[in-house]
Amino acid sequence: MMGCRVREVELLIWVWLVLCLLCLCIGFTPTDNYLIDCGSSSDTKVGSRVFVSDKSGLKYLSTSQDVLAKTNLKSITSSSDSPLYQTARVFTETSQYTFSVTPNERLWIRLYFFPFVYNSYNLNTAKFAVSTENHVLLNHFSASGASVKEFSVNTTSNSLVITLTPLENSFAFLNAIEVVSVPDLLITDDANTADTRQDFNGLTSLALETVARVNMGGSMVSFDNDTLWRTWVPDQNFLVTKNGVRNVSNIKAVKYTDGLATPDTAPSSVYGTATAMAAENDPHNNYNVTWVFKVEPGFRYFIRFHFCDIVSSSPNSLYFNVYVDSWNVAPNLDLTGAAFNVLATAIYSDFVTLPAPSNNLSVSIGPSTLPDVDPNGILNGLEIMKMSNSKGSLSNSDFSPSGSSSKKNVGLIVGVSVGAFVVVVFALVFFLLCRRRRRMAEQGHSKTWIPLSINGSHTMGSKYSTRTTTSIASNHGYRIPFNALQEATHSFDENWVIGIGGFGKVYKGVLSDGTKVAVKRGNPKSQQGLAEFQTEIEMLSQFRHRHLVSLIGYCDEKNEMILVYEYMENGTLKSHLYGSGLPSLSWKQRLEICIGAARGLHYLHTGYAKAVIHRDVKSANILVDENLMAKVADFGLSKAGPEIDQTHVSTAVKGSFGYLDPEYFRRQQLTEKSDVYSFGVVLFEVLCARPVIDPTLPREMVNLAEWAMKWQTKGQLDQIIDSTLVGKIRPDSLRKFAETAEKCLADYGVDRPSMGDVLWNLEYALQLQEAVILGDPEENSTNVIGELSPQVNNFTNLDTTVSGVEMTGVDDLSGVSMSRVFSQLVKSEGSPCANIPVSGVADIPVSGVADIPVSGVAEPLNFASHTAAAPELNPTTQPLPTIPETQPISSPDPACIIPDIPTHAPQMTLQSIPESSHTCINTCIHFPVMN
Repeated sequence: MMGCRVREVELLIWVWLVLCLLCLCIGFTPTDNYLIDCGSSSDTKVGSRVFVSDKSGLKYLSTSQDVLAKTNLKSITSSSDSPLYQTARVFTETSQYTFSVTPNERLWIRLYFFPFVYNSYNLNTAKFAVSTENHVLLNHFSASGASVKEFSVNTTSNSLVITLTPLENSFAFLNAIEVVSVPDLLITDDANTADTRQDFNGLTSLALETVARVNMGGSMVSFDNDTLWRTWVPDQNFLVTKNGVRNVSNIKAVKYTDGLATPDTAPSSVYGTATAMAAENDPHNNYNVTWVFKVEPGFRYFIRFHFCDIVSSSPNSLYFNVYVDSWNVAPNLDLTGAAFNVLATAIYSDFVTLPAPSNNLSVSIGPSTLPDVDPNGILNGLEIMKMSNSKGSLSNSDFSPSGSSSKKNVGLIVGVSVGAFVVVVFALVFFLLCRRRRRMAEQGHSKTWIPLSINGSHTMGSKYSTRTTTSIASNHGYRIPFNALQEATHSFDENWVIGIGGFGKVYKGVLSDGTKVAVKRGNPKSQQGLAEFQTEIEMLSQFRHRHLVSLIGYCDEKNEMILVYEYMENGTLKSHLYGSGLPSLSWKQRLEICIGAARGLHYLHTGYAKAVIHRDVKSANILVDENLMAKVADFGLSKAGPEIDQTHVSTAVKGSFGYLDPEYFRRQQLTEKSDVYSFGVVLFEVLCARPVIDPTLPREMVNLAEWAMKWQTKGQLDQIIDSTLVGKIRPDSLRKFAETAEKCLADYGVDRPSMGDVLWNLEYALQLQEAVILGDPEENSTNVIGELSPQVNNFTNLDTTVSGVEMTGVDDLSGVSMSRVFSQLVKSEGSPCANIPVSGVADIPVSGVADIPVSGVAEPLNFASHTAAAPELNPTTQPLPTIPETQPISSPDPACIIPDIPTHAPQMTLQSIPESSHTCINTCIHFPVMN
């Protein structure tokens, strides 16, 4: 009986394996799949697919005049798709193919052309345009030889209309047409820019035309061997020189990993072959392998590199540079590092070029600049696609797909006439406005700066007052005149530059009222700069928090992109850790800076209706003021978090090398936990005081996160800490800090703590460090906890009903002295607080907006104890309290404020507190509620 059951289980396993193999063989199944053989009277089979006749009962075609043309097989060049070239449909008038499609999806459109002579029609002389509702695909097109034009467009409705328009008294023709769905994540909305390696957004709204699809180091891959029916050509015809290369093949070794490339991205026959540098042919190894492609000037191009390390015998042994034209888009690329140390794993990387200045576009691979690295490099595959311009066209010449020439002429005349009239009217209005402004200026009136709106735009209205000056420091979010910023920065004097980034230079400035500011002036030539400019305005105009850098104003006059922030006297956290010669920070100062940054990030994640993901958390984006209080800065890459019913935001990977979340990199799925990972890297950076990536170090030490995790796993992290901290960190504090950083760097987001948990643990690490100060300064035992100050009160259990606090538009109690503020849990009715044991010292922050520590109250929670549900916050129902610096903490009849314990934190129980410390003080400390 047992043997029969075993055989049944084995049979089920085999059936399951067979089904899995069948699914892999079937590959992607398109939602929409139209294959049309134009002009044919019957269906045509090409490989494994069947193209149906456009004469069938399926009504795709709408035309008034057309001709069915056909030729004989002798005139057709032999190819896998040659049966489609036997017939064609000739159009003498504008004609349309209409297909029912799924809205908001990307489609392949493949147009087959083969010109031949039929009766009086010589298809070689045809000249026509092809367009969709939103894009011009071809204009003034004439076919020469058999060709397939491939496009990719996004649908905006439930139908796709492809229009063919004859030009210049000519005609149009088409041999076959494909309209096929594209997998959702094949082409995402953003990619890196080749020049700045910043974020380019908006790909989904553009039409793409395939210029080249190349299988490096291998033979042609036909559409029957590609899950998306693409054709990959060999790279031999594109190589500048063939002497310095070698072909490599190992198709069986290719691995597809979840979140990286898939068989739909490119087949294994592409990832399993490569063109590699033939290092042995050049003793100096100082050369690049270059491919050159013909392109149309004036257009941007989308480039996808396909990589798979099939040449290395061990991980992290292949490093090389990747170039697009003269831009080094991937310096010192480590393929196995990008694939999480798994050899032969298929990956890809996307870039967008600047508008092509010439007819040639080159891509290259070259030797790495790292020391002690063998010169080598490979490329497995390459795709280049032309991107539609601002008019939605893939052609440089203008074209309107509808209307006759006479109607166009009439429209042109009417348009010019109306346009001229409008220009005259606007010129007159502009003249009158200028004269009015000049008169008012002469009368001594000044114009109030235009307030910044939530969405980043500003009103065109103007308000005037008799004031001669405007206080800038007290009026956040204002549009600042360009001449005021020129004056503030001494005409953007280079001596006032305090930083340079991808967006542009940052200047120190002093406004007319004496306010010190940081002025970030964007590079007008940077397309990504415009995107960052808009994003920062939109983000920072909504938030106000003591641990987020405040936006004071902006300027967009004269095509400028200028952001004005509060000035942070002590610069970046990074500059205080290494590379600048500044005095070393104490361990307490470092902990307080980390806590401040964690509070800012926690507010971003939880302080609004929808989370905001920073996406570029690093030590260079954490600034410190004159009191070393930390503030998170630079929101140019920030993204709104997922909707309530979603778990992530699908987007291309952006961020800073060394801080990137590996799960985000694999899956292209962004969550708040991606910020947590980056912050974990910052924690190790703070502890070790060294760059996160240092190519000058031995290979095992190059990546700080990997190196620190190795020592943490050994339990010997104290061996690699900053030498200035040796002997100055209490072991308990170091252990708690290291455990927190380790959890942040978990491979999977679900295993990482939230920023609220990180904040809690960092505050406890600080208390462990300070506890020895309250006791014996010479004592360093984990059993010694300093004696509590007698005025410290106890806490009740957590079954108290809590109303939420207002999360928006509040300055997080700016100016509140944290060392003077204590709070006590009370019931919502205002009754005295129940008993809760107290031991040690801890800070319990109010999550979200206000960080009011509860000093000297509780030891860390017992993470194994879960006895009560934590109070939940509703961020929209109760205003946030404010506590002036000079006001005593009391009020005759206030509402008691309950410090928020994050809902994800473990619950406090009596078991987590030593019995010797059980005490009770039934006292409430009251705070006046802010109006």
